[in-house]
Amino acid sequence: MERRLEDPSLWNDPEAARKVSQEAARLRRTVDTFRSLESDLQGLLELMEELPAEERESLKPELEEAAKKLDELYHQTLLNFPHAEKNAILTIQPGAGGTEACDWAEMLLRMYTRFAERQGFQVEVVDLTPGPEAGIDYAQILVKGENAYGLLSPEAGVHRLVRPSPFDASGRRHTSFAGVEVIPEVDEDVEVVLKPEELRIDVMRASGPGGQGVNTTDSAVRVVHLPTGITVTCQTTRSQIKNKELALKILKARLYELERKKREEELKALRGEVRPIEWGSQIRSYVLDKNYVKDHRTGLMRHDPENVLDGDLMDLIWAGLEWKAGRRQTAEVEAE
Repeated sequence: MERRLEDPSLWNDPEAARKVSQEAARLRRTVDTFRSLESDLQGLLELMEELPAEERESLKPELEEAAKKLDELYHQTLLNFPHAEKNAILTIQPGAGGTEACDWAEMLLRMYTRFAERQGFQVEVVDLTPGPEAGIDYAQILVKGENAYGLLSPEAGVHRLVRPSPFDASGRRHTSFAGVEVIPEVDEDVEVVLKPEELRIDVMRASGPGGQGVNTTDSAVRVVHLPTGITVTCQTTRSQIKNKELALKILKARLYELERKKREEELKALRGEVRPIEWGSQIRSYVLDKNYVKDHRTGLMRHDPENVLDGDLMDLIWAGLEWKAGRRQTAEVEAE
C-alpha cells in the first residue's frame, strides 16, 4: 500500500487515494503496535534474566502495561472479517408486546447511541417512526467510525427485556422483545446496480412527534426496490436531495447484504448445514428486577444493567466477537 501511495498516478483519483491512504494508516497502526510490543517484551525478558528474584517485582507495572497492549492487539484480530472496518447501518424494530416492546426498542436505540458516543463515533438518524403511544415503532441509524460495523456486528439478533412494567398500573412483570439488524455500509465501488426502472421513489412529509423542530416540508423520501420489495425511508434532513442520496446508499447496502446471504445459503446447501444448539431466539436477556444482563451465546453475565443500557457494552461485544470467530472457524473446518 505504501508503494501504491508513492505512485503519482494514484492521486489522479482523489477518492481512491483517500481510501488507500486510510487503509494503509489503519494497517500501519496495527504493525507499529506489534513491533512496539515485541520490543518492549524483549527488553523486559532481558531485564528479568538479569535481575535477582527479589527485584523482579519492580517490573510489575511494565508487565501490566505490556499485558494491556497485548490484549488490545488480540482484540484487533477479532475484527479480521469482511467489512469490519466499515460504517454500520443499525436497524431496530419492536417485536410482539405493543407499547412495552416499542418502549424497549427506544431503550435499545439510546443504548447503541450512547455506545457510539463512547467510542467517538458519529450517529446519523436515517429513519425514525414513533410508537403509537410511547417508544418507537422503527429506527434506522448510520454509525460512522473505524470498525463501527465490526464492533456492532455481534449485536444483531433478538434482545429480550424482563421488568415490572411502567405501563401496567399493577406493576406486573412483562417480557418484551426487539430485533436488531446490523449491516455494513458498502463502498461506492461495490458492484450493486440500481436500475431506475426497478425503483419507485416517493416524496412525502416527514413524520415525527411534533414541536418547533419538526420537519414540515415534503422532504422525506421513500425508495422501493420493486424486484425485492425492500423499502428504505429517509427523513433525516430537510433536503430532499440529501435524503434521496442517503436512502439510495442504504438500499445499496441492503441489496449487497441480501446477495451475500443468498450466496451463504447456497454454500450451506452444498455442504449440508449443521444447525448449532442455541438457547432460543434471543441472543441476550436484560432482567431488570433481578439486576442482571446475560448473553445466551457466550454465557457472559453482568449485574449492572443500568450501565449496560447506558452504552457500556465493550466486554459483551468482545465476548460476542470471540463467539463469532469460533463460529467462523467451525464453518471453515466443515467446508474443508
